[in-house]
Amino acid sequence: MSENLNKLSGQGVAIWLDDISRERLRTGNLDQLIKEKNVVGVTSNPTIFAGALSKGDAYDTQLHDLAVRGVDVGEAVRAITTYDIRWAADVLRPVYDASGGVDGRVSLEVDPRLARESEKTIAEARALWWLVDRPNLLIKIPATLEGLPAITQAISEGISVNVTLIFSLERYRAVMDAWLTGLEAAQAKGLDLASIESVASFFVSRVDTEIDKRLDQLGKPELKGKAGVANARLAYAAFEDVVNSERWQRLRAAGARPQRPLWASTGVKNPEYSDTLYVDQLVAPGTVNTMPEKTLDATADHANVTGDTVRPFYEQAWNTMAALKDAGVDYDDVVRVLEEEGVEKFEASWNELLESVSKNLVP
Repeated sequence: MSENLNKLSGQGVAIWLDDISRERLRTGNLDQLIKEKNVVGVTSNPTIFAGALSKGDAYDTQLHDLAVRGVDVGEAVRAITTYDIRWAADVLRPVYDASGGVDGRVSLEVDPRLARESEKTIAEARALWWLVDRPNLLIKIPATLEGLPAITQAISEGISVNVTLIFSLERYRAVMDAWLTGLEAAQAKGLDLASIESVASFFVSRVDTEIDKRLDQLGKPELKGKAGVANARLAYAAFEDVVNSERWQRLRAAGARPQRPLWASTGVKNPEYSDTLYVDQLVAPGTVNTMPEKTLDATADHANVTGDTVRPFYEQAWNTMAALKDAGVDYDDVVRVLEEEGVEKFEASWNELLESVSKNLVP
């Protein structure tokens, strides 16, 4: 066990791996990361699956069998991805049991082409929940405006949800409201609230990438590399507002568990920044940090885990956001662009995945 990873876990940060592949599963690598690097969860997305399909021969036998059966490409993709998710969920089941169902979670995303269609997203969430059939599954639903009612409906039916592609504080508050509304509906139906888990994936590095680009154009390079952390810290402040509310306390008394903030997009894009920036600066209790393996290794090797680096810095975060506004950065436009690009990127990866599977559906 790495001392740095132990420290991070000790501060209440759940370490999840932002990656999955058949090769990682069949070699026992995921189990090794659980035992040696404090990994207690896994997230996936269309880009990750597209990458996994493009390497090695781990999927060849299943692809052959699907081709022989004459399965269409959409069904083939679902068969392949849900197979990996079930396998990962089974590997993580001991963690799930030991944590009382909090961790040991594996995330699977709805078809990103449905990001602007509420009813289809709900139907897809139900189908994936049934198809994987593991209690430690999280269905990833994007935090688009159209995704909000899907989040509420899924939660109300007892489906655990990972809300993805959150960039703005306003949208994050709307996500938490959708989650609470779903829990209230689930309670009215008599469902066991303790069985419904949720995380809210707040993206970090992409915020810096977009704002840094604008700061260069504005001639304000001294503010670069500060927005992502500040934005995330203020998201945690919003989370604290909700968990201190009477509305949440009523649900908590009925057995509900908090929707943990999850720091996503934590791989550093700018090589000038520390490769553990979005780990060191976002340590807070009751959070999840989902890391690419490269970031996980860097954290194990040389992270600087010194304690809570979120709550003591709220004022600094507000000052940073004010300075960015004064410099001419349009925050609302930034988060709008990031959401649109996020949906487009995942759609492109999904189409790449479909194309890759289609080419390999050879009897």
